Amino acid sequence: MLKRLAVTAVALSTPYWLPKAVVGLRVKVFAKVNGPEGVVVPNEQVSPERFAELYGHPAANGRSRGAGLSDLFWYWLAPGPEVHQEHLEPGPRYDAVARTTSAILAGGSAELSAAATRCAAAVLDELVPGEVALVRLRDLMMPVWAEFFYELVFREPCPPQARRLIVDNAEDVINSLKNTRLRHMDRRAKLTRYLVRRLAAGEVPHELPAELATLRDRAHYLQGAFFNTAVVQMSEAMAHLLLVLAARPGIQQRLAEHPDDDHELGNVMNETLRMYPLFGIAHRITTADIDLGEGISYPAGTVLCFDYPAYHATGYTDPERFDPGRWDRLSVKEAHHIPFGVATNRPCPAWRLAPLVMRAVTREVLRRFTLHSTVSHTRSIPHRAPCLLVASDHPLPRHRIAATLAFLRLRDRWEDVGRSLLQFGLGGAMVLDARRSRPAERYFARHDTQGRPLESTPATPPGCPYHP
Repeated sequence: MLKRLAVTAVALSTPYWLPKAVVGLRVKVFAKVNGPEGVVVPNEQVSPERFAELYGHPAANGRSRGAGLSDLFWYWLAPGPEVHQEHLEPGPRYDAVARTTSAILAGGSAELSAAATRCAAAVLDELVPGEVALVRLRDLMMPVWAEFFYELVFREPCPPQARRLIVDNAEDVINSLKNTRLRHMDRRAKLTRYLVRRLAAGEVPHELPAELATLRDRAHYLQGAFFNTAVVQMSEAMAHLLLVLAARPGIQQRLAEHPDDDHELGNVMNETLRMYPLFGIAHRITTADIDLGEGISYPAGTVLCFDYPAYHATGYTDPERFDPGRWDRLSVKEAHHIPFGVATNRPCPAWRLAPLVMRAVTREVLRRFTLHSTVSHTRSIPHRAPCLLVASDHPLPRHRIAATLAFLRLRDRWEDVGRSLLQFGLGGAMVLDARRSRPAERYFARHDTQGRPLESTPATPPGCPYHP
């Protein structure tokens, strides 16, 4: 009898201990597979106060060549990582691509906000037509940003076929990054072919960099910058922000009642991005020796891994507490807070655009719905942020909301059990596959740092294909 009770207790407690145990094992396995490469900062030598100094050092500017970690990022971001702005080596090609990205993302505040609101309204009308809906916030937001960035790139409304291609591509990228699905390269290839056709027909109304000589290179640039990273990161950011509001009805109500209060919404966004930064680790390869003095030096070729969550947790008396009011007492420039990177080393090109359009979409959501959720909230947000949406003009009785929230909490805990095991298996398999195929290493065996083919191209070893 006691044995049965013990087994039952272990089984019922599984959601509380197994996911954490599997995540810990997964981290150890990944560290073993990846080897000792990488100096993680902040650390004992580089304090949080010197983190930004090292991050912004002129020699901390290499990105892909010479780091095994690059193989993982190229693997998950294929097709097109070799012309993705974030992964280009410093030089004329990076500079040209960065200028083009900034030009495409440019626009007046009113114009960009109106476009984001319009896209959000259209998607919400289509996907949440009733008074009540259980949704995954990341899934709900992805079509919004697919339409928004399509409009920026093509300067025309997004047709349903194009939105489907973009969403399929972005979902495949982020699900493989989260290790919740294997890659489906056919979904990515369909978008590549679509972009190549549009480019060949002269239907992209922007002057793209001459340094990207082929149609495929240009298609991969658009796909990587706008329809991988931009759509994925904005969907993740909005899922975090809306999930924060769903768990804090007081803050949500104040923002809904005062939609023009940029100050409080700005504080909430700053605190959300502090606690749930979109980047975990940003790695840079030193292209020359770095000497910071006081015995802190790194030789050329060092892989520096800048840990955003660790940095964002320093410099605060209570970093684990969600407190938007702290930003009334802090200077954003002086706080340990770099949601868009550092200005001196490959800052996110959407650093101006993202907060602007996030405000617009948040206001459109709060104008229509109240949000309710009791699920766990982590930086990786692998559950895609389950949430109950209730139409603002048709409130539900409290007991029905409470019952739904109890269901969400229970479902989330048990889903986490299966998901953690799935992530362990799929993550390990994909890391090993990336190590086998070595996409970044193999690319630089054929090209120089500016993407030009080398005169003598080594043969491809059997069993190591790279198909971007």
